[in-house]
Amino acid sequence: MTDPWEILNSLANKLNSLSTAPREQALLGQALKLSEETGEVAEAVIGALGMNPRKGHSHDWDDVRAEACDAAVTALILIARTGADPRDLFESHLQYLHNRSLTREATA
Repeated sequence: MTDPWEILNSLANKLNSLSTAPREQALLGQALKLSEETGEVAEAVIGALGMNPRKGHSHDWDDVRAEACDAAVTALILIARTGADPRDLFESHLQYLHNRSLTREATA
């Protein structure tokens, strides 16, 4: 399997099949996993900038990028686990953001 969207859906299906929790709790767990991953992005940025005096430069920008990928995949798996098609939803939302950026100034 080489298609990224097939891999993503396969991972979501695997997590669903292994979960013994009720559906809503499984989705809550996936959302909390996303929060954990974003924390790891923040930790990597702090380490890349050397902002923790105790740890110094504990990470580099490759670490930041890898953690950002983990967060993105976890978010897309959450979408898949809710029953939506992550590719369709992502592409549609990306187009929405693009169209919005053309009609007003970006704020972020």
